[in-house]
Formats: sequence, structure tokens, C-alpha cells
Amino acid sequence: MKSVIFEDSLFDECYFEDITSSNTFFKNCTFISTVFYNTDLFEYKFINSRLLNSTFLHNKEGCQLDFSDDNNAYMIYFVSFLGTLAVLPGNIVSALLMDKIGRLRMLG
Repeated sequence: MKSVIFEDSLFDECYFEDITSSNTFFKNCTFISTVFYNTDLFEYKFINSRLLNSTFLHNKEGCQLDFSDDNNAYMIYFVSFLGTLAVLPGNIVSALLMDKIGRLRMLG
């Protein structure tokens, strides 16, 4: 679930399994007899929500990849572009050497 906001919702006897959420929040929601299994839904994502007889099992731990910022996708492509740009001088030198000494010697 990416960038979903649930407001004033009722979840009765629901089962959330293998949920990875990015910028997803529950505002003023009520959860009754709900099971959260292997999710990354932590306390800060439940804003003014009530959890009645709900359980959290095997929560995901560690740093989850989060693309909640739209600039993150831009930075990924920008860093990839810089990496490609860094090998350009070596490619040019390699092409010039191949013309001078030949393909077989270059391969050797």
C-alpha cells in the first residue's frame, strides 16, 4: 500500500498479512479482533485509532525501503547516471587503443 490514508473506518475481524506500506496512515479508525501478520504497520501509523482485541505477529524489522519521498526515485536515476558518466573516459581510451593496436591484441 503506497500513500493510502484511511479515515474513520471500521475494520472488524480482518487479517492483514505481508503488508508493506509506504506513507500509509490510519486516522480515527477502529480495529476489532484484527490480526496483523508480517506487516510494517507500527504505532505511529495509527493516529487516534482504537485497537480492540487486535494482535501484531512477526512484525517486519529493520530498515524497510521507503519511497514516500518523490525525490528518492529522481536520486536513484541521478546516481546511476553519474556512475555511467564516470566510466566514459575509460570507454573512450579503450576505443582509441583498439583502433591503434587492434582487436586481437586488445583482447589478449
